[in-house]
Amino acid sequence: MFATGKRPTRAAIREFADGHRSLAISHDPSGDRSLHLVPADGSDHAQAPVGQDAIEEAVWLELIKDGLTFEIEGLAPGTASQVPDVKHRFDVEDLSNPRRLEGVYLLPSQHIGNSEGIMPVLRSLVEIARDAVHSFEHLEAVLWEPAQSLIGRRFFESTATAWIDGGAFPALGLTAFRETGDGALESVGLKHWTGQELRIEPPISDDKVAATRLGVRLINHLVITGGLTQSERITAPDNTRLVLKPSQNAKFVRVWRE
Repeated sequence: MFATGKRPTRAAIREFADGHRSLAISHDPSGDRSLHLVPADGSDHAQAPVGQDAIEEAVWLELIKDGLTFEIEGLAPGTASQVPDVKHRFDVEDLSNPRRLEGVYLLPSQHIGNSEGIMPVLRSLVEIARDAVHSFEHLEAVLWEPAQSLIGRRFFESTATAWIDGGAFPALGLTAFRETGDGALESVGLKHWTGQELRIEPPISDDKVAATRLGVRLINHLVITGGLTQSERITAPDNTRLVLKPSQNAKFVRVWRE
């Protein structure tokens, strides 16, 4: 998310890629005069070649990092990417209205297909975004769509860097938490990483601050292990014993005291 009128251009992204040894431009559609529009649903309907006006309306590039390809869309002077809904905010007190910002969308390319949930792809995606925070002073925040979270640049840079360097997974931001109607605390967006959400059951969840701290620890554990397929017992920070168990439909990891 960039300040209004400050989105990078194609040239700025080329300069950004040139400054990182593991990053390069793998495709620039502006140099392809036979470029055709492809429907968003991936269907193969022949369409007329895209003229220069259409190219400028949706400016994008394809990046390659560690053998994986990503698309970056919404570059200037084209149309900014649409801003998704935001339900969770992290260190963005100065950004009361994120819709005043302009979006640039970074996503796995079509070459990766349905592998966007694979950990190496997601790690590379986060690392590119972290490097962009370093490189573009007008990048105000990162909007992580799977968790509907808006993350301030300083918070994102620090937590993403710690994870990339071998530290804890940035659960506050790349996931979020919500309270359910029955008082449980559930993660939002963890399934994008592990295929499951975390659900901390009452009465552990009664203290929402303590439950959130516990949730951050458990999310780090689940991201490392890749989710949960059978019951597991662990010791909580307060030395109580906890049971972690997949829900009956396997969509949740449920947590309660032993």
